[in-house]
Amino acid sequence: MNMDAQLIEHMMNPKNYGTLEGADVQGIGKNPENGEKVAIYLRVGKDEDQPYVEDIRFQAIGCTTTVVAGSMLTEEAKGLNFNGIKNLVDATIKLLDKLPSEDAACSEMVALAIKAAVDTYEKRQEDPDYPIITYKIVNSCVPKEEMKQDEEE
Repeated sequence: MNMDAQLIEHMMNPKNYGTLEGADVQGIGKNPENGEKVAIYLRVGKDEDQPYVEDIRFQAIGCTTTVVAGSMLTEEAKGLNFNGIKNLVDATIKLLDKLPSEDAACSEMVALAIKAAVDTYEKRQEDPDYPIITYKIVNSCVPKEEMKQDEEE
């Protein structure tokens, strides 16, 4: 399946969308500009004391790009141990640095939600009452041309 076909498949039939019954932890990625957000739900397994993503789901209040990114990144995250998850998030963020800010914002929100879930899980190993972590994106979904027009008006 070529990349365009994969994108269309994730758009038309998003994988891992919805809540996760029996989730161990949740994390949130948020866009402070417009209120869009992504919630990630993880069921964590342990393999030789190394936590890994046994199952993952996401919900999004956002655009189609956010849902496609959620579908793709959660598929990649399944089965990874937490070191693998951190590498996935870091690699995703590095790739997004090469895109215009408005194109990167939605995928950044999903990656940060996954990071928030892992970080929340780790904090709760020390403090079971630790609150759900929310990370805010740094990219803007507003194209630079629109920002300039708004400033001129």
